[in-house]
Amino acid sequence: MCTAATYRTKDFYFGRTFDYEFSYGEEVVVTPRNYPFEFRTKGKMESHLAMIGTAYVMQDYPLYYEAVNEKGLGMAGLNFEGNAHYFETVTDKDNIAPFEFIPWILGQCENVGDARSLLERINLTDIPFSDQLPLSPLHWMIADKDAVITVESVKEGLKVYDNPVGVMTNNPPFDKQLFSLNNYRHLRTGTPDNTFCPDLELDAYSRGMGGMGLPGDLSSQSRFARVAFTKVNSLSAEDEMSSVSQFFHILESVAQQRGLCDLGDNKYEITIYTACYNTRTGVQYYNCYDNHRISKVDMHKENLEGCTLMRYPLITNEQIHEQN
Repeated sequence: MCTAATYRTKDFYFGRTFDYEFSYGEEVVVTPRNYPFEFRTKGKMESHLAMIGTAYVMQDYPLYYEAVNEKGLGMAGLNFEGNAHYFETVTDKDNIAPFEFIPWILGQCENVGDARSLLERINLTDIPFSDQLPLSPLHWMIADKDAVITVESVKEGLKVYDNPVGVMTNNPPFDKQLFSLNNYRHLRTGTPDNTFCPDLELDAYSRGMGGMGLPGDLSSQSRFARVAFTKVNSLSAEDEMSSVSQFFHILESVAQQRGLCDLGDNKYEITIYTACYNTRTGVQYYNCYDNHRISKVDMHKENLEGCTLMRYPLITNEQIHEQN
């Protein structure tokens, strides 16, 4: 299970947590403009927009979990178990496999409007990357500084939702997630009034009581409500370090600690990494479960006219500053 979020100060930030019981060996991967993307039914894309993101590289192909392109468009795929449905190829559509979806959109689109145009022609197909990597049940959040949408391929077809809160988790489908926020319309960041009974002297005995009722469990629906409340009420200074710091704090509100989500056989879901992107500058920040220090990769320090992937393994060991 994972959580994706957006955040705006003077720049626009996009990112996600990746929550799972093991790592595939993810890396920060910069794909330059002339790396040839081979699509299963659409042939080769010889040139495209450059992008940076977290990916598992197999057979020299970046299987992006999330990425941002050089124009500031971001896209993340999150688990959608039990609801995702992919289709056989059809003749009148752009047949795109789920593992190709992020490069197909980010390679061609400068903004969410461009993505909407491509989505009108897309059929997400039931073609796996390989026998060793079967299809992953996913849905996606696509965002730029002006708009956010959620895309779900279900049995009824491709659904595209406006995403007014700029966050996404997993199940249930997004329209139901968004409707569930009606259950929390009473929440506030300040001290609540006594509406229980004006004749009773009821004490506001603690700070933070306006948030009573905000769910604290690790289920995807509860994480959706919690991260949405945290994100829409978050405040920070507008400089880069303050903005990045606040973005990580937003996603820390739904981080998963080892031992709390028991999957059996001594397996536990944890937040393996958290990523944050400044979509204007093309900088990716990240930290990992056992490395709280934030690391940084700048796509514009690379040769974006190249044709080979630039790869940076995640730094997963704790980095502690010894002050004395």
